[in-house]
Amino acid sequence: MKRIMINGRYRSHIQTGMQNYAAELTARMQGRVETISPARSLKGAQGHLWEQLFLPMKARRSLLWSPNNTGPLAARHQVCTFHDLFPIEHPDWYSADFARLYAWLLPMLVKRVAHMIAVSHYTKQSLMKRLGVPADKITVIHNGVGDQYRRRSPEEISAARARLGIDFERYVVTVGSAGRRKNLSKLLEAWPKISKSVPDLGLVVAGHKCKVRSLSQTDFSDIPERTYFTDYVPQELLPALYSGATSIIHPTLGEGFGLPPLEAMACGTPAIVSMNTALPEVVGDAAIGIDPHDVDSIADAVIRMVSSSELQQEHRRRGKRRAAMFSWKQCAEQTWKVLEAFA
Repeated sequence: MKRIMINGRYRSHIQTGMQNYAAELTARMQGRVETISPARSLKGAQGHLWEQLFLPMKARRSLLWSPNNTGPLAARHQVCTFHDLFPIEHPDWYSADFARLYAWLLPMLVKRVAHMIAVSHYTKQSLMKRLGVPADKITVIHNGVGDQYRRRSPEEISAARARLGIDFERYVVTVGSAGRRKNLSKLLEAWPKISKSVPDLGLVVAGHKCKVRSLSQTDFSDIPERTYFTDYVPQELLPALYSGATSIIHPTLGEGFGLPPLEAMACGTPAIVSMNTALPEVVGDAAIGIDPHDVDSIADAVIRMVSSSELQQEHRRRGKRRAAMFSWKQCAEQTWKVLEAFA
């Protein structure tokens, strides 16, 4: 069997969804793989140049696994994990340069790699429909939920709130910083109606503030009252942040998988999510669904959830049961079988 090497470019980025995926699986493959990472943090054009020029030389005579949507075009003996095709499907969600790069790169990449892993059936269908990839060249392997995502104690919740500067006794949390795709503008538009009905409720927006501001269509000059931005939340604080929330709301316009609602559900937090793209596949019947384009749909779902202890309790039970179906251990085992087959 050939050596298996991992494209470690993801280590140059703040650890969020795709980077969590790579880190979780790489940790479970230690001793069987070698990770090739840049000697220093390389982002943007420098990161792409490293990936396209330097990485293929290091990975010669090996099977390369690229876990984060891109990979070197010169490495044909490569398995690539695709999380979504949104830069091609919705270029307006991204900067013009980013969208142009991926519109050029991805169609060529899928023709060159030996095999692809898709994190959802939705993403597999996108690869087939948008880029003409044959079905037998794609294996669907769902993401997992880390063991750290479990209900936290009141003391841990209070400590996390203090570190993050959250003053609300009751709050709804939304997690993510990908700008337009996360649809923050509609949630903020709905918030005055929610506050009028539930005046003691706060909204916590957890995510990288500069990215939200630069890529969002939100008017940040008029933020509703009882709204708080935490900026980036360290991974170790997320379980307590979720546990302290009355509900998580995920009004996104699109997800290739959707980790935040699943992580929150594992912590016993009721979920409200958009019923689009991969989210119905992930949450099943364990969350309240919304139309992310409809402000009233968003507001009514939040009011309904936070005003009913019975509804919250029911969705806590459903959410925990659903989240237990996804594990990184299982994801890593299935991924290893694919890598082993192509090595």
